Amino acid sequence: MIFWILVAAMTAAVAAVLLYPLLRGAKAAADDRAGEAAVYRDQLRELDRDLAGGLISAEEADYARAEIGRRLIAVSGAASEPSRPRVGRHLFTETFVLLLLPLVGLCLYTTMGRPDLPSQPLQARLEHPGNDLAILVSKAERHLAENPDDGKGWDVLAPIYYSTMRIDDAELAYRNAIRLLGPTAARLDGLTETLMKRSDGTVTEEITAVLKQLLQLEPDNPRARFYMALGLEQAGQKQQALAGFQALAKASAPDAPWLPLVNEHITTNGGTPTQAQPLGNPTQADVAAAEQMSTGDRQQMVKGMVESLNAKLTENPDNLEGWLRLIRSYAVLNDREHAVDALKRGLATFPANGEKGKQLLALANELGIATEGLTE
Repeated sequence: MIFWILVAAMTAAVAAVLLYPLLRGAKAAADDRAGEAAVYRDQLRELDRDLAGGLISAEEADYARAEIGRRLIAVSGAASEPSRPRVGRHLFTETFVLLLLPLVGLCLYTTMGRPDLPSQPLQARLEHPGNDLAILVSKAERHLAENPDDGKGWDVLAPIYYSTMRIDDAELAYRNAIRLLGPTAARLDGLTETLMKRSDGTVTEEITAVLKQLLQLEPDNPRARFYMALGLEQAGQKQQALAGFQALAKASAPDAPWLPLVNEHITTNGGTPTQAQPLGNPTQADVAAAEQMSTGDRQQMVKGMVESLNAKLTENPDNLEGWLRLIRSYAVLNDREHAVDALKRGLATFPANGEKGKQLLALANELGIATEGLTE
C-alpha cells in the first residue's frame, strides 16, 4: 500500500511540474492585459485634465479619446475570455499530463514489472538470492568482510570473480583460499589461469612457481605441462619447449581437446605434430590407411568416422560414452555448431540434473562449449 501511495504522490508531483508552465503562462497573459487596460484608463483621465487646462483643443481631445477608447475596448474584450486561446493551445497537453501519462506508466509497470511480488528489501534479497549472481556475490563479500578467515567462502568466490573478469579480486580470493585451506590442484589451477589472464598469456616467474607446485600435486596435469612448455618457448628455449610439447602430446588421448593447440606449438618449435583421431579405439586398418593418406584425405576419413558415430547415436541414443566422444570429436574438428547440437541431443537422453547429464555438461565446459539455456 505504501508503494502505491508513493507512486501516486510522485505522479502528482510530475504532473504539477509539467502543468505549471502552461498555467503560469495563461495567468501571466491575463495579468498583462489587465495592466494594459489600467494604462489606457489613466490616459483617458490625463486627457480630460489636459482639455480642462486648455493644453489641447476639443477636436484633438475627441480624436485622442476615440483612439484610446478603441484600444481599451480591444484589451478589455480579450481579458473577458482568458481561457479560450489557452484551451485551444494546451488542451491536448493537459489531457496527456493529467490522464494519459499516469495511465501509460501504469500499463508499462504491469507489463514489464512484477506488481504481484511483495516488497523485498535488500536484506531479504541477500538472505534469499535465488539465481541472482550479483546478490550472491554481494552476500559472500559481506560475509567475508566480517569473517576474513573463512577459507570456504574465498574458495567459492574465486572462480566467480574469474568468470566475471574481476581478475585482481580472483587472485586475492584464490590466494586466501590456498592460505587458509591449503593448496589443491583445483585451486592452483585456478590461480594459474588468473595469473595468465593478468599477464596477457605470458608465463612469468610467479606463474612458473605456481605451476611447479601444481605439478607436484598432479604431475599429469595437462594445463600445467602446457604452460611450462609455453614458458620455455617464450624464453627462447625451443628444444626444451619442443620436448615438453611432444611429451604432452604423447601422454594425451588421441581425442584430447588440447592436442590441436599442442601440435601447433610442436610445429612452431620445429617438430612433427601428432595426428589426432577424434574417435577412440581406431582399428589397425584405420591407422594403416591414415598413414598413407594426404592431410585432406585424412581429414575426410575423420569426418566420415564422426558421421558414422553420429548415425549410431541417432539410432541408439542411450550411450553416454558415444555422446562424450561425439561432442569431443566435433570440438577437435573445430565444428562448434555440431558440438552444441550433439550436446543438446545428449542432454535430451541424459537430463542435465542427472549424473550422466552432468558429465556431458562438464565436458562441454572443459571444451569451452556454451551451455547457457541447456540446463533448464
